[in-house]
Amino acid sequence: MSASFEFNKVAAAVLTAGIVAMGAGFVGRGLVKPHTPEKNVIGIEAAEGTQTAAAAAEPAAAAIEPIGPLLASADPKAGEAIAKRCTACHTFDKGGANRVGPNLWGIVGAKHGHAEGFAYSDALKGMSAKPWDYEEISHFIANPKAYAPGTKMAFAGLRKAEERANLIAYLRSLADSPVPLP
Repeated sequence: MSASFEFNKVAAAVLTAGIVAMGAGFVGRGLVKPHTPEKNVIGIEAAEGTQTAAAAAEPAAAAIEPIGPLLASADPKAGEAIAKRCTACHTFDKGGANRVGPNLWGIVGAKHGHAEGFAYSDALKGMSAKPWDYEEISHFIANPKAYAPGTKMAFAGLRKAEERANLIAYLRSLADSPVPLP
């Protein structure tokens, strides 16, 4: 009879430990809620020839509303806050160095492939005669991969037109003579 009593004590100890561990997990998750971002700030580029499920489901060239009307009320300070996400790859100061991406001082109105010594992708080299006007920048930052297939830029894009307008207003301010608004 004492052997079954010992077995009952061991079984009770195992069950109690399991219940305590489970309860601690519930309490821990209730006290600490982990922050999971809505989307990645920097996308990860897949190997050539492969496509992610999200990219396959996305239309190749989704219609993007014109950015011009939003620029009149755009907030360059809010755009500067958005641009902080880009500092891992870009610099914004006059005469700044190129990083993974080119320096963006004076980008508005400059030609595609404007940064001296930067190794642009073939997609952007092919557009070198075209200027970065407001609509071109908006289309590029909305979805870089759709705008310039084969681009080296791994950023997934800014889908919200207001965010793009704010960022473009900030980029416009980065010039000795800002390009006039449309």
